[in-house]
Amino acid sequence: MKNNETQKISENNAAEHTHSHHHTHTHTETKAVLNRMSRLIGHLESIKKMISDGRDCSEVLIQISAVRSALDGVSKVILKDHIEHCIMDAVMENDMEAIEQLNKAIDKLI
Repeated sequence: MKNNETQKISENNAAEHTHSHHHTHTHTETKAVLNRMSRLIGHLESIKKMISDGRDCSEVLIQISAVRSALDGVSKVILKDHIEHCIMDAVMENDMEAIEQLNKAIDKLI
């Protein structure tokens, strides 16, 4: 987390963040995203072992493709959650900085 942000976890496991821009927002999918990331890390470790064990390159590439697809899925969950909560708050508060940051993040993601 950046040094200009604070985070707290509410009773319903939603992560609430305050940023240097002007709004506070809630991520409702934090637990699901963390679970997906844990599975992805495990999958990456399996691929690493496949490479170490000298497994067939085509098998390794197929597994890498699966990880890439799963990572894309995590990105979609984060983006949807961000739009539904953070950006909605930013729009209501006329926080153009948050919208600009989203545009920059999408440019880097795609």
